[in-house]
Amino acid sequence: MCGFPEACHNSLLCHTATEQEMLCIFGTGDLGRSLGQRLFQTGYKVVYGSRRPHSCGPLPPGTQVQSMIHVAAAQSARLVFVCIHRENYNFLETLAPQLKGKVLVDVSNNLKKNMYPEANAEYLQRLIPGAQVVKGFNTLSAWALQNGPSDASRQVYVCGNSLEAKQAVIEVATKLGFTVLDRGSLTAARELEDFPLQLFPEWRLPLQLATGLTAFFFFYLLIRDVIYSYVVNDKDISFRIMASLANKVFPIVSLIMLSLCYLPGVIAAFLQLYRGTKYKRFPDWLDRWMLCRKQLGLVALALASLHVLYTLIIPIRYYVRYRLAAHTISQIKENKTSPFDTTMAWRTDSYYVIGILGFGLYLLLGITSLPSVSNVLSWREFSFIQSKLGYLTLFFCTFHTYLYGWDKFLQPSSYKWFMLPGYMLSLVVPSVVLVLKLLLLLPCVDSTLTRIRQGWERTDPEQERKKLLLT
Repeated sequence: MCGFPEACHNSLLCHTATEQEMLCIFGTGDLGRSLGQRLFQTGYKVVYGSRRPHSCGPLPPGTQVQSMIHVAAAQSARLVFVCIHRENYNFLETLAPQLKGKVLVDVSNNLKKNMYPEANAEYLQRLIPGAQVVKGFNTLSAWALQNGPSDASRQVYVCGNSLEAKQAVIEVATKLGFTVLDRGSLTAARELEDFPLQLFPEWRLPLQLATGLTAFFFFYLLIRDVIYSYVVNDKDISFRIMASLANKVFPIVSLIMLSLCYLPGVIAAFLQLYRGTKYKRFPDWLDRWMLCRKQLGLVALALASLHVLYTLIIPIRYYVRYRLAAHTISQIKENKTSPFDTTMAWRTDSYYVIGILGFGLYLLLGITSLPSVSNVLSWREFSFIQSKLGYLTLFFCTFHTYLYGWDKFLQPSSYKWFMLPGYMLSLVVPSVVLVLKLLLLLPCVDSTLTRIRQGWERTDPEQERKKLLLT
């Protein structure tokens, strides 16, 4: 027991009277055990409340905790973590006298949204009106608690009606190494309980976009290359779907999505130039677009990596080895040798080298976007890599595609059924982005944009005239 005076039971600040504060945990499941272990490692005393004190399962190794019935456990601490499911809350109503004035931290979640008419924390507050309920820690997993706060699970959301109760929970979370975000009153509990139920909310738009583009270009190239060859030339090349077609689709989608990472920034810059101020909000669609640029870039990097892997298997493919052997045998039979083409050598070497440099910068962008890396970079360093080197990456990847096309656009055979080659379609968006960025780099434009972003606002002549008339 922590030995608090009776007068301190209802005070949220009395824990300063002792060296080690006692905290109580209701529930000995995975989350409860992991939370207890983490609290003990941080310097807290921990006591568990269990329906079966002697058969509640193994408690965290190395922790000096006790297992006792809920009544005794509730009386021993001023702050209680309720790590049990909502279905088992009913017994807490019988503990209302012992929990009066206590801070109850509800860490529960539901299996689906709108499962109950009210949030679990609100229901708990209604069961025990004398307690001060705080919703928190529900977005953390047992794994995150065991291994400490990583960059992916550093944030803890809290909400509650009592500022003192929330401050007590925030203090515990901060000592555990988490960053706390206060979401307001207990009415926000339903929102917090919905957070763990969301499946990749920030990735939804990038993944939908990547899926849509991949499907479009797959069927586009399937019609243009495979079906055209079968219908017009009576030649079955359907075997190329698995490798050759995929190795066209992935780089096309990757390049388009990379350019879509930088297009919203360019649009925002032109909007600021048009408005003459930075203090007007961007449209909602542009805000949402800018917020998912990191995810767009990482999906683009994944597709570019697939392109690299597919390219590496080209020499070992049966089709390629067969073509090389047939060509060599044909040359031998005809007793002739193809002359060395210096232009082709320059083109192919440049094509591969620019592609390697572009992919290398691609990887650098992806690595520095990870929180564990970006956290150790200054804002200037991060901005230089993601912006300056990002546009350089886009330039290299676009130039790589131009080298791939070379003079194919001059050949009528490239336009099968009057359909543009896939690489030409992929160059539209990145080329537009690079041209618009070059316009923004013009000294007259860049200086104006810099002044606007430093707080300068262009004066409207009509408004200025009205001000002069008023004065």
